[in-house]
Formats: sequence, structure tokens, C-alpha cells
Amino acid sequence: MTFTTVSANDLQQQAFQHLNNGDYEQAAHLYEQAIEQEPENKSHVWHLGLALLLQGQEAEAQTAWWLGMADGEPEQIDQWTTDLLQVLQTEAERREQLPDHPVAWAIRQHMREIAPQTINNLLKIVQLSLTLTTFSDEMFDELELIELLQAKDAVVDPELLLQTLQTLLEHAAHSPSTLALGEASIEHAHNRARFVDAILRTAIEAAHGYLNPDLACLLGELCLRFEVFEVEVMRHLSTFYQNAHQYTKAIETAQACYELTETLADRVYANHLVLKCLMGASGYLAESRVAIERQEELVRSLLKSAPDDIDAVSACRLFISTFFFPYFKDDPATSRPIQNQLSSLCQSNIQRIQAETTPELLQRSPAKSNQFSPTKKLKIGYLSHCLKRHSVGWISRWLFQHHNRERFQIHTYLINQPTISAFTQQWFVDQSDHTYGFMGCNNTILERIHQDEIDILIDLDSVTLDGMCELLSAKVAPIQATWLGWDASGLPAVDYFIADPYVLPEAAQDYYSETIWRLPQTYVAVDGFEVGIPNLRREQLNIPSDAIIYLVVQGGYKRHPENVRLQMKILRDVPNSYLLIKGGADQESSKRFYEQIAEEEGVASDRLRFLSWAVDEAVHRANLGIADVVLDTFPYNGATTTLETLWMGVPLVTQVGQQFAARNSYTMMMNVGVTEGIAWSSDEYVEWGIRLGQDATLRQQISWKLRQSRQTSPLWNTKQFAHEMEAAYEQMWLKFIESK
Repeated sequence: MTFTTVSANDLQQQAFQHLNNGDYEQAAHLYEQAIEQEPENKSHVWHLGLALLLQGQEAEAQTAWWLGMADGEPEQIDQWTTDLLQVLQTEAERREQLPDHPVAWAIRQHMREIAPQTINNLLKIVQLSLTLTTFSDEMFDELELIELLQAKDAVVDPELLLQTLQTLLEHAAHSPSTLALGEASIEHAHNRARFVDAILRTAIEAAHGYLNPDLACLLGELCLRFEVFEVEVMRHLSTFYQNAHQYTKAIETAQACYELTETLADRVYANHLVLKCLMGASGYLAESRVAIERQEELVRSLLKSAPDDIDAVSACRLFISTFFFPYFKDDPATSRPIQNQLSSLCQSNIQRIQAETTPELLQRSPAKSNQFSPTKKLKIGYLSHCLKRHSVGWISRWLFQHHNRERFQIHTYLINQPTISAFTQQWFVDQSDHTYGFMGCNNTILERIHQDEIDILIDLDSVTLDGMCELLSAKVAPIQATWLGWDASGLPAVDYFIADPYVLPEAAQDYYSETIWRLPQTYVAVDGFEVGIPNLRREQLNIPSDAIIYLVVQGGYKRHPENVRLQMKILRDVPNSYLLIKGGADQESSKRFYEQIAEEEGVASDRLRFLSWAVDEAVHRANLGIADVVLDTFPYNGATTTLETLWMGVPLVTQVGQQFAARNSYTMMMNVGVTEGIAWSSDEYVEWGIRLGQDATLRQQISWKLRQSRQTSPLWNTKQFAHEMEAAYEQMWLKFIESK
């Protein structure tokens, strides 16, 4: 009888096949045979231990490896350890590719026991624990990874380090471990720009998508430590600070950013940020005046030079850089043409870039037989980053609810909403035929709108979102209109600005580039607001029960010194009256601002009360009931706050101007049938404020009118409003196809 002896090499190959196929017991048996034939070949031992480990026999695996090392000299043991780690590394990588993350994690834990200071393996353990959702800060601390990275002789793969940081930023951005790893990465980042890009993108998402400005600030500060793209980081960081109510840091960062900018286009935007931070804080009157005058000079210089080589990001930023003009003065005949020219300049640069990079998006698909039919079911697209618990969301939701779905197909494009809240789901997703979510403004949105063949695209954001410039400039819908979110943008690609008989004066078309489309009664309507339980009482504020309470409910942006001076005159002439000031701003600077003007007008500062903003909107509305009279701001009125005030039946004093922002309260009051409190001059504003403060009967009559208006007013009739808006869409469509 003849016996065939299988060589150790053949045994090893067969064992390896069994190992890959998951037959670990047979693989271990074959490796044992190979060891008998070649006891000096340690590779068989290392693979035997691996086969045992994969069977769950961890103790046996460790014993095999220990015995394999037992007869070696120190130098040999070092080399054998390296070889064993390579065997385990190869199998761990294979498991990660399958993917079989639990086994990969287990193998790497054994690698850690063998070589606890191998940084690259520890980084892989972090990645796997994040994938397996077993990551914790405690586990991270146990790895002692930060201490190892801080060592002078640390050896690390920079690419793997970046990948791990990116994974942490994606899954655990809020974790202290993420910031610690980011800081420890600074000395090992060969390409620091890539690290900053990853961290900054997460910071932006945290600030604007998840509304976590505190985290955004920490990540932004970390970016600065890498010492690359400092100006770009500071641009974002100034906004992060402001959103986190760190107003002093916001102002300092914005000013530092301005000092470091070089090109005219960059200086325009940087100064806009300075202005934004100063106004958001409130109380920086002299500095704000300097900044707004400088802004107008910079914008005029830019328009005069008319550059045609502006990149897309800079063009979008320039697009929003006149945002604060209407907050300072009511002069639309001057400010609107500047906005129009700036938007036109931005659009021309954007379109140049789009023509070079994405020409396919600039042309509508070949016309179908019914594409331009006057009776077709119209596809309406709504584009916004505010369709959530936001002023735009609170107001626009009713139109979505009452749309006629037999005549219109509704497409909703949500920007910067990484998660869909219950509010967004109920009022927008469930009320739309198709809803899409996007992070940032990019060609993906344009491609989606293009594929959906939208007939009328409604922009709800105007210049409140810089990326709207890029999206609307492409003109991917045959008709584009702006509604609700702000004044008109001035982009030539936008056909209409939706208004009503009151919110713009008759001569407004002279300085608007868009065609003003006036709805017959009101450009806005709601069916009401959710109202909670008030948590604000007079005794809390140390205000007598018989006192008159005036209330201002606007943030720092809208606090104009001349308007505040009028409010103090009212307070001075109405004995036993108090002014409550509510709205986001820096409390200390805002207090100094109001108290200085109060002193100049002879009003004691103890008649002023500064309130924090209610966390819950429903409670905020309930608290409006503490006021006898609400005093509106000028030259930038309230909008949603005015609607809430009127819904709660509280008398309002507003001054009417010429610009859109100075006529919002006017159109709302006209549409509820209340003219008491509408002032056409500063003197009338004071007169109405005094009269309403002194005449309790008049206040009661106005409150009764407001409550009765709930049954009769166009402002509270959203079914009628939806019908009027849809009629406007159909008329826009008819005008379009008649022009073809």
C-alpha cells in the first residue's frame, strides 16, 4: 500500500481556503498538521491561533501564540510579533471588506492586547465601534489614543487619522472625544486643509442643520488651530458665535475677518458679517452706523467695477450683502436699485460658471405635447430652508394644507434639514406630492427640479439664504416667483414678487426688477396659532396691577434708535406705564442702549423690563396677553409677531413707511379691519401710543374687533387665500404660454 504525504505548503493552502470559507475547525486541523511537518515555520502557528480565535476559542488561540513565542530570543520575538500582527491585520481588513464588523473588531482587540501602542490599530477600533454603535467616551479614554498621539515618537497614518476623525464627526460630533482627536491631529495632519474642510463642514451642519451653535463654535475654534483657511473659518465662526449668543466673540471675529480680507468682493461680505454681529447684539449704535455707511460705499464700488470673474461661493455671499439696508432707513427708491444691480451682477457670474460646468441644467427638457397646455395640472415647487418651526413655516403651512390637489401637484424642496421634525412632516411632507431633502444648495437640487419639470418655482427665502442666488439664477423652471420670506431678491431670473394692495405702495414697480403680482386682499393668511399657558405675570416683574404695559417683541436687528426714542416719549407721557422689551440680543449692550435713550428722554430706567425669549412659541404667544399695547418697530416692522399680536387681540401701534419691511403690519391691520394704531409719521406713532395707553375703552373696542375679525377677515381665511394664490399661479401660467 502506498501513502501520499501532503506537503506543508499544500496543507497551508488548503487550510487558508477553509479559513476563508468559514470552516475554522478543519482549517485548525490542517494548520496543526503543517506545524508537525514544519515546526520552525511560525506562520503556521499564527494562523492556527487565528483559526482557533475565529471559532471562539480565545484562550486556546492565545496559548498557541504564547507557545509559538516561548522558544525565541528577544530579537526573534520582536519579528514574530510583527509577523503575527500582520496575519491578524490581513484578516481584520478582509473582515472589514466583507463586511463582518463584529469579527474585525474582535481581531483588532486581540491586536491591541499584543501591541497596545499601535495607533493605527486603535484608530480602526474607534471606527469599528462607531459602526457597531458601541462607541463611548469611556471606551475612547481606555484606548489612551490621545496620549499616544501626543508622544514625540508617535507613528500614525495621516489618511487613517483623517478617516477616523471624519467618522467621529459623522456619528459623534458632540462627543468630547471628537474634539480631543481633532486637537491631537494637528501635529500629524500632513494636509491640514483636508482636516479643516471635514471639521468645518460638520460645524456648518451643526449650526444650520441641527441648530447646535455651541458645538459649531467648538468645532470652528478647533479649525482655527490648524492655521489654514483662517479667513474662511472666521466667516463661519462669527455667525456660530452670534447664534450661540456669544456676541462679543462674534463681533471680534467678524472684525478680524474684515481686516484680513483683500479683494473688494470679500470685503463687502466681511463687512456684512461685522454689521450682522453688531446689529444682532443690539446697542452698538455708533459702530453699526459706521459699518452700514462703509457697506454702502463698498457695494457701490463693487457695482462700479462690475467684475466678471467672481467665483460661485463669493457671488452667493455678495447676494445677501445688502440684507441690512432696510433696517437702517426707509428709502426703497435708493436701496432697491442697489439690491437689483448687485443681484444682477451675482447672477451673471453664476450663470457664466453654470454655462461652463452644467449647461444641461440651463435648458428645459424638450417640450411634450401637453407641456404648455393652458389646462394642464400645474407642478408647483416650493424651495426653502425655513419649512419648519420658523416664521416662514408657521405662515406657509396653511397654503400647503388647502392646496387643490386635483389642479396642482406640489413638490417641496427642503434645504438644510438633516432630520424631518414632526412639524415639518405634518405640515409639509404629508401635504406635498413629492418632498426632497438636501444639505446645502448645489446642483443636486437643480437636477431634481429639472427632472420634476416644475412649472412654477416659489422661492420662500429670498436673500435670507445665500445659496438661493445659485438655485434661482439657473432658471430651471419657466416661471419663478418670490413669496413670504423677505423682500424681493432682485434677481433677473425671478419673474414675480407676490404682494398685495397694501404691503407695497402704488409706485413700487418703478424700483422693482421683478413684476409685482398683487393678490386681491392679502399676501399672507393663517388660520391661527397654537397658544400655550402663559408663564409671565405682573407680580414677577414688579409691575402694579393698574399699570399700563407696553411691549416690544423684536430682536436686535430691528431696534432702531429713532424708533426707540419714540417709544420713550410715549412712556414719558403715559403715567404709571412700563415697557417690556423681548427678543434675542445681547442683554447687557441692549440694556445700555435702551437706558441711555430713556435717560435722554426723561424716563426712569426702572420703568423698563428686559425679558428673555420664550423657548416655546405657544408660551410666547400666551405671554403676549400681559401687554395692554404692543409697539411695533420701524423702519423694519414685525411680521409673524404682528400676526401673533393681532390673533391674541392685543392693540398694536405701527408706523407705515414706503418699503416692504415698513408696511407688513399695515397690510395685516388693514386686512383685519383695524385702523386704530396705524401711524403715517413719527408724531402719529407717539400720538397713537399715548392715546391707546390712556384710553382703556378704546383698547377694549380694538380687542373686540380683533376677536370678531377671526370670523370675517381675509387674514384668518386661508382657504380663500389658497384659492387666490392658486388663481395667481394659473394666471402666471397663462401669461407664460401666451408669450411662447
